[in-house]
Amino acid sequence: MRKALVVNYFKRNKYSFNALIGALETDEYFDDLAVYFSRDEEELVKNLREAVREYEKVVVALSFMTPQFWEIKGLMKRLREFRGRVFLVAGGPHPTGDPEGTLKLGFDVVVRGEGEETFKELLKRVYEGEGFEDLEGISFLEDGEVVSNKPRRWVDLNDYPPFPIRYKKFGPIEITRGCPYGCFFCQTPRIFGGWVRHRSVENILRYVEVMRENEKRDVRFVSPNAFSYGSPDGKRLNLEKLEGMIMGAKEAINPGRVFLGSFPSEVRPEHVNEETLRIVKEYASNDNLVIGAQSGSQRVLKLCRRGHGVEDVYQAVKLTLKSGLKANVDFIFGLPGEEEEDVRETLKVIEDLMGMGARIHAHFFLPLPGTPFAEEEPKWLSEDVRRKLRRWASKGKVYGEWRKQEGLARRMWDLMTS
Repeated sequence: MRKALVVNYFKRNKYSFNALIGALETDEYFDDLAVYFSRDEEELVKNLREAVREYEKVVVALSFMTPQFWEIKGLMKRLREFRGRVFLVAGGPHPTGDPEGTLKLGFDVVVRGEGEETFKELLKRVYEGEGFEDLEGISFLEDGEVVSNKPRRWVDLNDYPPFPIRYKKFGPIEITRGCPYGCFFCQTPRIFGGWVRHRSVENILRYVEVMRENEKRDVRFVSPNAFSYGSPDGKRLNLEKLEGMIMGAKEAINPGRVFLGSFPSEVRPEHVNEETLRIVKEYASNDNLVIGAQSGSQRVLKLCRRGHGVEDVYQAVKLTLKSGLKANVDFIFGLPGEEEEDVRETLKVIEDLMGMGARIHAHFFLPLPGTPFAEEEPKWLSEDVRRKLRRWASKGKVYGEWRKQEGLARRMWDLMTS
């Protein structure tokens, strides 16, 4: 039986499919699976038309985040011509948080949470024509009603590669999964749980060496908090483990480069200290840290269950700049419950940090499904705040997509309240 898989390997979804296709490579059942990596919507439709001509059974898997909801909704309308000939699977942050709304778009099944084991088993059953309704970690429609099976057990990162080696789709190595903080605006702990799991040093170095063998020269990591690597609970630092990992990675990729605490990961402000900065300076090649502040109001930080204070932000930026690294600091505007005084406090902190030499990455709050703030109305920006952000952006002190995100937040809020 000739089988194919078509995925939306779009810019925002590459990391998800690197993990999922990498997981398939651990099972010889999928050795003859034809995988179509589609870089945009037009290529996906083109690939799908080819796949249904050439293969007996075709699965389309779409992973997406909430900001992509309308893009995926439009794509699903285009896929109606293939109904009955393909099996449609959804996964990722948005489907996990809103399986019912996702299924109503026309998907056959939603994979919730971590997908490595569930996705692999689901594909086997679909290709073999077997029932999948008893699978853990999925949601589906039965007689018009949503059925959500119990969650799948947490994955051991060491059981799966971080990317598909056969297809040479290399990318950042996920070193830590799970977050103990549970910030009310964030989907990460709702998808991956509060139990922090780390890929072992030996496992990380194995894949760094694979990258070097394939002439890759830059190694980056995916983690909710890059400095938490090796921590027993995600809160207490394990500097010995962190330093051993980054030192080993640097040696393994030599003469390449290793990046820690910069894109695509960030660090928590209370974990920025002289030792963590020393480790970055000694082994990593990045010239900056991305520090997650999120608000300059102590009240809002507490309301969000953020787990650190405003003073931690000041101290983190001070130490970062003193070490010779640039400080890029994340702030989220429009958080639910934010009052005018909170906004003024945040703007004052931002002005202070810019005066110290930091650069501000501004975001606007998005009500993400599955989070405690999912049904909370954003605090919309005043024109005065918008003017300040635009002025600072024109001077290169603030960057980010807060304007686009505020428009998206309005669209999401209208959708949820209509």
